[in-house]
Amino acid sequence: MAAPVRAGGETRAGSAERVRALAPVDLGAIERNCATLRRRLGNAQLCAVVKADGYGHGATPCARSALAGGATWLAVATATEAAALRDDGIGAPLLVMGALTDAELGVALDAGADVVAWREQFVRAVEAAATAAGPARVHVKLDTGMGRLGAKDAGQAHAVAAAVDASTRLELAGVMTHFATADDQGSDFFDEQLRRFRPFAEELKRSHPGCIAHAANSAAVLRSDDAHFDMARCGIAVYGMDPFGEDASLRGLEPALTLRSYVAEVKALSPGESVGYGRTWVASAQTRVAVLPIGYGDGYRRGLSNAAEVLIRGSRFPVVGTISMDNLTVEVGDAEVAIGDSATLIGTDGAERVSAEELAHRLGTINYEITCGVSARVPRVHLAP
Repeated sequence: MAAPVRAGGETRAGSAERVRALAPVDLGAIERNCATLRRRLGNAQLCAVVKADGYGHGATPCARSALAGGATWLAVATATEAAALRDDGIGAPLLVMGALTDAELGVALDAGADVVAWREQFVRAVEAAATAAGPARVHVKLDTGMGRLGAKDAGQAHAVAAAVDASTRLELAGVMTHFATADDQGSDFFDEQLRRFRPFAEELKRSHPGCIAHAANSAAVLRSDDAHFDMARCGIAVYGMDPFGEDASLRGLEPALTLRSYVAEVKALSPGESVGYGRTWVASAQTRVAVLPIGYGDGYRRGLSNAAEVLIRGSRFPVVGTISMDNLTVEVGDAEVAIGDSATLIGTDGAERVSAEELAHRLGTINYEITCGVSARVPRVHLAP
């Protein structure tokens, strides 16, 4: 069984039970997920995306596990995320994918990270910020249909690449794009984006043999080998969640994060009595409710009020009443539930599982938002492989 450790590596003695709110993260699952993705990629490299604090799992521990599982690159969205990884001793190649101000650009380059360009003006800013330690590495991004960051067309992207080539202080390290509908298997726009990106990438690679072409996110990796190119940037699948919002186990992926609390109170209710703000749930018969000291302040969304289930002693119990900032209630009826019992809000208990995908479906959102939304006041405990 995995031993619980803190982010710094210190062994954490004792049980994870009866803690107000806790999010154990199985680092072995992350390592195995990366190994699964590497096998799927064949000769292409795996870049593990650890932005947003590793999708809520903890960036540095997850980065280390991803590298142990076969990732050779890491990607983040911001310069401060890159600097934090370097401060924690992560030395792998690192890509900052987001837009950068001049001040942020300096932070990214000081961290030895590659940066992304889609305008010539930004290339000039990178050139000005580059140090004598070596050329700053730039990836040119073509917007093939995402409609966000990226050169609008191949002509503009080629002009950006030419601006990089014109400077002795810069190196064209990569060409990239991002898919808008890779997770929608009924959409053919994915194939259209591939058709737009491929000739641009192949032309630049002919003139820059060392340049890395990358386009695929997790969904694209699992959807089509044609999208793999030289490297894929995988995020959600690294953490064992399904990029298509279905059952991650069908893709050979293992969810890494669990969200737990405990039963702080068990209370008998008579017909007509209610729980929570607004009296959104009223007992229709004699029953009991269990109070868990966890709520939307911990990232368990208020929208799950009267619309989700929690696991206690291996059984499912419905969330009843309005979820508040620090507490929620579940109806347990006459089940053998007692004060001090562990409660699982995301994860497995016995044969039952509540997945991030299940909660996302109930909220009308995506699994990414579920784990990213677990707040900073919930301690992450990283379980060593």
